[in-house]
Amino acid sequence: MVKFTVIGGDASSDLAKRIARRLKAPYVKTERKVFPDGESKITINHIPKKSIVVVVQSTYPPVDTNLLELLSIVSKVQKFSSKIYTVIPYMGYARQDREFLDGEIITIGVVGKLLKASGVKKVLTVDIHSKLALKELKISSENVSAMEGLVKHFKKMKMKDPLVVSPDLGGQERAKEFASLLKTGSIALKKHRDRKTGKVNIISEKVVVKNRDLIIVDDMISTGGSIIKATQFLKRQKCKRVFVACTHALLVNNAAKKIKNAGVSQIISTNTIPGDSAKVDVSKVISDALK
Repeated sequence: MVKFTVIGGDASSDLAKRIARRLKAPYVKTERKVFPDGESKITINHIPKKSIVVVVQSTYPPVDTNLLELLSIVSKVQKFSSKIYTVIPYMGYARQDREFLDGEIITIGVVGKLLKASGVKKVLTVDIHSKLALKELKISSENVSAMEGLVKHFKKMKMKDPLVVSPDLGGQERAKEFASLLKTGSIALKKHRDRKTGKVNIISEKVVVKNRDLIIVDDMISTGGSIIKATQFLKRQKCKRVFVACTHALLVNNAAKKIKNAGVSQIISTNTIPGDSAKVDVSKVISDALK
C-alpha cells in the first residue's frame, strides 16, 4: 500500500487537510512568519520518512509570496524524500503563457524553471487557465477538472429553464461541456479586450435568454470585468436570474461586490482558493488523481 504524507502550505491548509483525510495520510502543517520588511520565514513541524510527500499550495494573491513559500517547502522536503508530488490547485502566472505584445516575458516558463530548481518532479493542478501554460512549465504535470463538482452543485438548485453562458468565444467548449453534464443548452458571447488597457467590451449580438436562469461559466474570475460586462448585457436581454460558476475565484479589488451589484445572484466557486464563494470541494478529484 502506498504511503502518503501531506504537507499544507499557508495558502491551502484546509484543502490539504481534506486531501490528507481522503488519502488516509498524516497531515503536516507549516508555519509562516512574516517580518516587518515583508520577508517570510517558513517552518515545517515534522517530515515523516519513507512516504510519498504531497505538498499542497495554491499560488493566488499574494502570488509571489505563496509561490516562494511553495518553493521553500519543496526545497526542504526534497532533502528527506525523493518522491514529492506538488499540488498547485490554483496556478498563478498561467495567463502569461505567450508573448502577446513585443517584449513580454512568458512568466509561466520562469515559474517552471523555479519549480524544477527547487526539486519539483511533478505538478498536479486544477483547471489550469491554458494547456499551453502546462507545456511551458516543462515539468511532468497533470491537470484535473472541477467541472463535475460544480455541475453537481447546480443540479441541486431550483432553476428555471437554465442556460449556460460563456463570457467569450474562448470558453465556449467549457460552456458546452458544462451544459452537456447539466443536460441543457449553451451559448457564447463575443468579447473584445484591449491588450494595452485591459478594458473589456461585449460585441452586441442579440441572444435569446428571456425569462431563463443563466449560469455564466469561466475557469477563473480576477477583477470580474468580463463577468460584469456579460451580466449587464444579458440583463438587457430580459433574462431571469444570473449565476456565476468558476473554479478559481480570485475576486480582487472588491470584485465580488461589483459582480453582485451588476445583477449576479450568486457566485459559486471551488476551494482551490478559500473564500465565501468556495462551495465546491476539489479534494476528491485531487486525491483520486494522486492515487
